[in-house]
Amino acid sequence: MLEQSLLREIEDKREELNNIAWKKPLLSEEVVTLSKELDQLLNRYDHSIQSKKAQ
Repeated sequence: MLEQSLLREIEDKREELNNIAWKKPLLSEEVVTLSKELDQLLNRYDHSIQSKKAQ
């Protein structure tokens, strides 16, 4: 299922971001990049859920 796969990716990215954010400044390029990647995953998940509701 797409949703389950996305949820796993979201959790993995969230964990990665959390680990890096404890070690680097929040405005570092690495933290900002990971945050944007997480945002994209969350948006994809939301779009997937909204599409299912519309059917």
